[in-house]
Amino acid sequence: MKTEITYLGHIIRVDSGTIEVEVSNDIPSAAPIINGRLYKIGQIGTFIKIPIGNITIYGIVSSVSNTPSKSEEINLKHSFGSRFLTVQLVGEKIGEDEFEKGVGTYPTINDEVHIVIEKDLFDIYGKKDSGSIEIGKHSSSENLSVYADLHKLVLRHCAILGSTGSGKSNTTVSILKAILDDYKGSRVILVDPHGEYPSAFPDAKVLKINEVANPLFIPFWLMSFDELAYFLVGAKPTDDQKPDYRLFRELVTNLKKENCTLKSGNVNPDFVTADSPIPFSARQLWYRMNWWLNASFSTTKKDEQNEITAIKENDGDAENLVGAKFTSHLSTANNNEPYKSQHNEFYSYERKILSRLRDSRFDFLFNPGEYKDSKSPKDLHMLLNEWIGNDKKLAILDLSGVPFEVLDITVGLITRFVYDSMFWGRHETYTGKNRPLLLAYEEAHTYLNKNDNNSYSKEAVEKVFKEGRKFGLGALVISQRPSEISETILAQVGTFIALRLTNSGDQSIVKNSAPDNLNSLIDLLPSLRTGEAIIVGEAIKIPSRVRLKLNVPRPTSDDPKLVEKWLEEHPEDEENYKIVVTRIRQQKF
Repeated sequence: MKTEITYLGHIIRVDSGTIEVEVSNDIPSAAPIINGRLYKIGQIGTFIKIPIGNITIYGIVSSVSNTPSKSEEINLKHSFGSRFLTVQLVGEKIGEDEFEKGVGTYPTINDEVHIVIEKDLFDIYGKKDSGSIEIGKHSSSENLSVYADLHKLVLRHCAILGSTGSGKSNTTVSILKAILDDYKGSRVILVDPHGEYPSAFPDAKVLKINEVANPLFIPFWLMSFDELAYFLVGAKPTDDQKPDYRLFRELVTNLKKENCTLKSGNVNPDFVTADSPIPFSARQLWYRMNWWLNASFSTTKKDEQNEITAIKENDGDAENLVGAKFTSHLSTANNNEPYKSQHNEFYSYERKILSRLRDSRFDFLFNPGEYKDSKSPKDLHMLLNEWIGNDKKLAILDLSGVPFEVLDITVGLITRFVYDSMFWGRHETYTGKNRPLLLAYEEAHTYLNKNDNNSYSKEAVEKVFKEGRKFGLGALVISQRPSEISETILAQVGTFIALRLTNSGDQSIVKNSAPDNLNSLIDLLPSLRTGEAIIVGEAIKIPSRVRLKLNVPRPTSDDPKLVEKWLEEHPEDEENYKIVVTRIRQQKF
């Protein structure tokens, strides 16, 4: 075996998952040519193999030195100029069986170590099968494709992480295109806060807030009651002992019970709760609160003050936020009717709801087009069909028209609605476990921040990561700041695709969260080339350094051509920024 051209050296130390190799001085070059191909000896991140009978153990070089790692091992038997490699063991291959992660048989002192050549790499990575997608090419071989197990990539969840300009968006496109091209029954929803991806997927179903042709509607009544109460009036579940909170819940429930005749199917009012996703008018909610606060009555007794005893001049207009007008009550000292309302429970809530309704930023929630109420032409089954039932396979939800202040609410509602549809449809033939779905979250750090304790989106996405697998729902997070993402989410990620990360905090998050304990590969993150990634986790046979192809057409996330644009002359005109200022004021493109 020592006479073979692949011979590298022998083992001088063995730990639980690490070995140390003394490179043979008989090797004539640090870059031998084997079968016409040049191989670098001691390149960090490259593979070595240890043949023991019919077992071949594989490892990855993590460090190179001219002295052994243990100072006490330095003695006369190691000649001057010796080279030493520290290697992390990653897996083994028994006979003609496929490569497997983990080591069952450990090598011992003086076992031979050999260079892994291209043929060995093909043995490790194997051929593409029906349950995999091609991620890219191995960095050490232009001919070697690297494949990922699609089941584990999607349902064990995935993360694409990388600093700005590292190729993160291109990697996302590569992964999604590989899925969509190879699997005709695939379903993907991409949450796109900046509207970057429609250009890369011209055949996708693109839904956009405030878009005339393909508008994205997200009705506010999809919220649970706790979410609705917090959004409208800032109330929390801990307020459930307060009378105004209980009456607010009762009012919402009654409004929903009045709208049980629906396009998706009639609902028994007895089963309706404040959490049921049934349409109702937020303006009617405000109107009724305003009515009880400002009404005049012919009696002073609170329990007798009702619509019969009310004294009013006109009904107002709920849709235009005009309250009913009542006959002015006289001074209580005169003890004459009409009397002032004793129902002051909604005093603080009514003003807050009115403020929300008048805020144009929330129009897409309060005025969801054809999904406005029970009399509207469309219902939730049509909304679901637009998102996950259309024939495009990929639906891009373009949220670029959503103000940052309400991005959290928007993502939370999208996620919870999709999760609920997969949960309640888990046994149907056309959805749930019988047709899984991938939810992809671009710029995840902006709305899944670990320090935000009152986040709609974080709570909803965490639930997907913790429980979605059981109902056929997988998730992908894409971020340039993994250190800011919820720890619960990162703990559930099965596969990490990490591009160049220069921040030490972000690197440590990947190192601590990655399922494979291969710190030597993670340590390469700051030095990766653009479009190059370290892939570790359940979906890949062995942690690898991979190059991803450049996709055309590209997402609109590439850098501006600064030098070219700054060489151009731009005529000054005081009219230039009118449209920009108007967009700022309206918060609309």
